[in-house]
This record gives sequence, structure tokens and C-alpha cells, in this order.
Amino acid sequence: MIKLKELRECRHPELMSEAAIGRMPLRNRTVLAAMGTEFILDDGSIGERAMAYYEARAAGGVGLIVLETSSVAWPFGMSMPKMLGLSKDEFLPGLSELAQRVQKHDCRIAAQLNHSGKVSAFDVAEGREILVPSRPKPAPNDMGEGLTMAEMANFVRSAGPDGKGPRYKEMDQQDIDWVVGCFASAARLVADAGFDGVEIHAGHGYLLSSYLSPYANRRDDNYGGSLENRARLLLEVVAAIKAAVGDDFPIMVRIDAHEYRTEGGITLGDAVAVSKLLEAAGCHAINVSAYSNNSAIGFTEGPLVHEPGGYIGFAKAVKAAISIPVIAVGRIEPDVAERHIAAGDFDFLAMGRKLLADPELPNKLRDGRQSDVRPCIYCYICVSQIFINQPLRCAVNPAVGHENTLGQIIPAETPRRILVVGGGPGGMEAARVLALRGHQVQLWEGGSVLGGTLRVAALAYEPNGQLLSYLKNAITELPIAVSLNKMASIESIKAAGVDAVVLATGAKRSAPLIAGKDLPHVLDGEQLRDMLFAGRAPGKLTWYHRVMLRLSHMLGLSRNIDVLRKLSHVYMPLGKKICIIGGGLVGLEVAELLADRGRQVTVLEAGRDLGSELSVVRRWRVLHDLKSHGVDLRRGASVSEITDGSVCYTQGESHGEIAADNVIIALGAEPDTSILSQLSAINIDAHNIGDSAEVTYIDGAIRTARELAIRL
Repeated sequence: MIKLKELRECRHPELMSEAAIGRMPLRNRTVLAAMGTEFILDDGSIGERAMAYYEARAAGGVGLIVLETSSVAWPFGMSMPKMLGLSKDEFLPGLSELAQRVQKHDCRIAAQLNHSGKVSAFDVAEGREILVPSRPKPAPNDMGEGLTMAEMANFVRSAGPDGKGPRYKEMDQQDIDWVVGCFASAARLVADAGFDGVEIHAGHGYLLSSYLSPYANRRDDNYGGSLENRARLLLEVVAAIKAAVGDDFPIMVRIDAHEYRTEGGITLGDAVAVSKLLEAAGCHAINVSAYSNNSAIGFTEGPLVHEPGGYIGFAKAVKAAISIPVIAVGRIEPDVAERHIAAGDFDFLAMGRKLLADPELPNKLRDGRQSDVRPCIYCYICVSQIFINQPLRCAVNPAVGHENTLGQIIPAETPRRILVVGGGPGGMEAARVLALRGHQVQLWEGGSVLGGTLRVAALAYEPNGQLLSYLKNAITELPIAVSLNKMASIESIKAAGVDAVVLATGAKRSAPLIAGKDLPHVLDGEQLRDMLFAGRAPGKLTWYHRVMLRLSHMLGLSRNIDVLRKLSHVYMPLGKKICIIGGGLVGLEVAELLADRGRQVTVLEAGRDLGSELSVVRRWRVLHDLKSHGVDLRRGASVSEITDGSVCYTQGESHGEIAADNVIIALGAEPDTSILSQLSAINIDAHNIGDSAEVTYIDGAIRTARELAIRL
């Protein structure tokens, strides 16, 4: 098995330094933030799949694991159908085994205690009463917008078994006492299981946060009105937990520092005041997050912030007011966290998505191997799974939820000579894993640089560029024979004399039969990519544009994505008005790219759905950003003809015409199995991966590459 390069100097000494939360010593200041997995068994217990998932992150070096949000009243108060239960002794054996498996890696583990309150979606589906401080105000909810019909089917149960929606119950004292008792019993259970601490979830619209929110809590008794009254239930929960497990058992509390898009919601001042009350009550750390109420785009503001470092200011304000540790979260990169921890702005960095993408991130940072960290590309596939009731997965790490299979890169029993054809994300991932397993690997790329369609994706969305850099770096550090400008043919493959061939040649693209598709101002996806990165597009460019693009290519400017991204804001060989035919992933990414560079963009999609290949949350984000840029999105629009200056289409019974300086056809991608068939016919062991097998873009390319490389 290939070993990576020697250890290097750690650039994150503060983040990697030892620390403590109460009596709980931690080997570093990294925390796995609680994230729902849907790996939990139907009976609320934890099985091997979930245990392997958590153990992999413990082995990867994280200091503290906060278990996914768990129901203190299981099966009541559940926001997901497969939610960990903490309400019965029957859960104790599984929890004990999990604690032992995590702790043997010198990692600490805490359970997140929760009752979902008004967002107890599973209670709604089962027709049970939903506990709330006050009956929720009617409010618009746009979370159904942008969903495909298949996705919407997963939301049908939100109306309840009778179709009448949630049955809310304003809590009386008996309900309050019961909830407090549930939290205390759950804490006692996890302490008996050997856990190192608990985190009380008092954020994200769940029950305890709804009491803290002046928007959600309109009570006029001792649990409503003033902030001290609104915090009363939370403080009673803290007191009950302390009575159950002792004053020294570490208690963390997750709170919201802001309720986005919620007039009269929680403010930063509220969060600071509540944090002071919690410190006085004997809590040991505050985890500072945020929330947005009933909004699709709001979900990417809180709790899943899209803006890098979006909650740092919140954490800093809380830290300035209290002496106990503060845990910061919210798309904070390790380099940024290092500076802020050193400055005393917060004490710990909680990460969710980053530790999905690379569970070994802390160990790699400790060892100075930050360039080896597989980056999160913030595609939202992971959290989108929640909305469609599917198990957690990651676009860049297919081993999530499959740690015992895809996560085990073990040496091949018989090393083979393997040729990988295609240097896109699938080809590079396949070559990487095959080399790590000890195979002798060649990688052929027909172009002058590695990356394939990932380069276009990186130009449109910067985090994709980080994945490209990671894969290229991995290829460089391994003994992989890379050949650029190497076009594969049946003859050249035969001459290579290899034992197996992996075909990562991508999809074949052919523009649909639209009148005018061959006009000079019309480009398909391949032509657009060649224009931007190779400086060529035969018959599509004026002499001026040809000279400018060739000059850029000769100077190497088009090879560097970061440089090209900046230059493209200044110069692109495209007119002002752009019409894109096709509203799938490619069409929307191109629209995002061009709109951000000042073009007037219209997207014509023949079907009902836009960006159906995108994950739910990422789609919400993209559609929001496109509308903010003034992009005209037209569904049910079938193109009939492209003319010299316009695109003609029909939409229902009406006919329309869009003025266009350039037309981009983002349709016609389909798997390319032609080479596979030819190689199989002459008994060469060949395999298709990525878009050459099924058009599933980055997610599918990485997944199929890993699956095949593990098998070969």
C-alpha cells in the first residue's frame, strides 16, 4: 500500500492544542457538530452503520463528537423518522458500545439532548399532538418551491394522516414537568452509558428554543414575556440534569444567536443574556448557532450558513460576555479558526460538513498535511437528504455511511497494471485509490490539463476548485504515470499492455435537433468549455476573440482556475444577452457563471423542474441567487427555432421570442459506452465510471470511481 509523504510542520497549533470543557479533557479544539444521519435503526437504537460512522471520525482525530440530535422522549418529539432514542433502558447497550468505540481513539463523546417541539415532523405524520409554548403564527412557507414532484412526495405526510396538518398543544405545567423529566432521564441514561457529557439543544426552532424566542413564545405566565421567563424552561432542564448526573458532569448548550427572516425573533442580545444565565446555572460551554424560520433560502442562513464564517461575530460577542468556553460553528475554515482562537474570540471549532468530506481532517492538520485534506464543496447533498428522508451522504466522500466497505482502502492481494482513461474527477479519484491500494497506475488525459468538466464547475462555483486542487495534489504525490494530451484509441489501449482499463471519459454530448443550432453564435457545452479553457471554438469566434483567447492560452492564464475566474469578470467572448436552453444542473451553473459576470441571462426549460440534478438545499440556493441576479427562468418553454438574434419558443398555448447575442445549449448529455463495448469485444477487462456510465456529475463520478477502485 502506498504511503503518503512524511509529516510536515503543523500550521494550526492553537486549533490542535489540548483543552477542556468542564472536567472533560480534549486532545484538541475540534468538535464534530451534531448532524442527523438517518443511520439509526427503526427502533431508535444505534447499529453498526452509525457506530462505524462515528468511530471513523474518532479515529480521524476529532477532539469531541457531539452525537446527532436525539429524542429525550422517543418516539415523541422526533424531527426525523430515524432518530436516536434516549428514553428507555433498552437503548443503553448500544450507547455503551458506541462510547467505548469512540473513546478508545482518545476521543470524547457527548449526546445531544432534544425535543423537537413544533418541528416534530414525525409526530405530525403519526397524528400526535405537537408540544409548543404558544400556537404558531400563520406564516408563509416557500420550502416547497423548487422541489421536484418526486421530492414533494416525501413531504405529503407533513399534512398528517388526516390531511389537516399539525395538531398543536400549548403546554401546561404537567407537560412542562414531563419534558423536564425527560431531559433529566436522558442525561442519566447517557451518563450510565459512559458518555463524557451532554449538549442541550436549545436552538434551531426546537422546543427549548421556541420558548427562548419572543416570536414563538407569546405566553403570559412564568414561562413567557421577559427573557428571564422565556429562559425558565431551559434553566429548569439544566437544574434537573445536574440533579440527575451531578454538578461536574459536562453540560454544553447550543443556542441561536439570531433568528433570520423572523420579525421579533431571537437577537444577539438575547443570546448573550441567555449565555450569562447558563453560565450562572453551572453550564460548561455554549455552542453558538443561528436559525431561520419557514424559508427555503433561509435554511442556508441558519442553521446551515452559506456565508463563510457567518457566525463568527455571534461567537465573539458571546465569548466577550462569559468565561466558560464558546464553541463556534458555521462554515469556518481551519485557517480562520486558528486566528480567532489565538485572538480569544472563541475556544472550539465545530464542524459538520468538513468532517463528512474528510474524517481524518484533524489528524492531517496535526501532521501538517493540510493540502491532503479532502475539501467540502458545500453542495448541500448531505443536509438535503434530511428533506427526502434518506440516509446521509457526501458528494466528495462516498464512504460516508459505508465506512466498513468503501472507507477501507486496503492493499490489493495481487497488484495489477491499470490504465485510467480520462482526467476528470472520476478518473483522478479512481487513479488515486488504485495507487493507494498498490496497483501500477497510468492516467491518460486527452487535454492539456487535468480536471475535465470539474474545471467548468470550478469556474462557476469556487468550492469546486478546492476539490480540483485536492485531486490534482493527490495525483502528484502518488506514483501515477500521468500522460496529458494523450487521446485513447482501441489500438493505443491494446498497445499499453495493461491488465484492466477504467474509462472515465465523461458523457457524450449532442445538441438536440433545433433549427438554427449550427449558427455561429450558438454554443453547446463542449464548445463553451473549449472556448474558455483551450482558446478554440471553430466557426464560433471573430478574429479578435480568437486572438485574445489564444493569447490567454499561450500565456497559461486559462490553466489556472483562480486566475481565469478573475479574468472572466473582465473579458469573455460572449455578448450581453445570453439565452440558455436547458434548465438542468449544467444550464443553471452556466447561468450563475454568466449572470455573475454582468450578462442578461434567460433560461428556457421544457419541463416542470429546474436543476433537478442538484441537491434540494443547493437548488434553493442557486435559484435564489439566479433570481437575485435578475436571471429570467422560464419553465415549460420548448424551443422551436434559433435565429440570428433570437430564440423562438412555445410555452403552453403562447409563443415567445427571446433576444440573444449568444445561445448556449445545455442539453443532450448521455453516457458514452462505445469504447467499453469495443474493449469488451476483444476481451479486455474494461469498466465505465462517472458520466460515461451514468450522467450523475461530481457526486456520481467520485462514488463510482471509489466503488470500482475498491473492487479491482
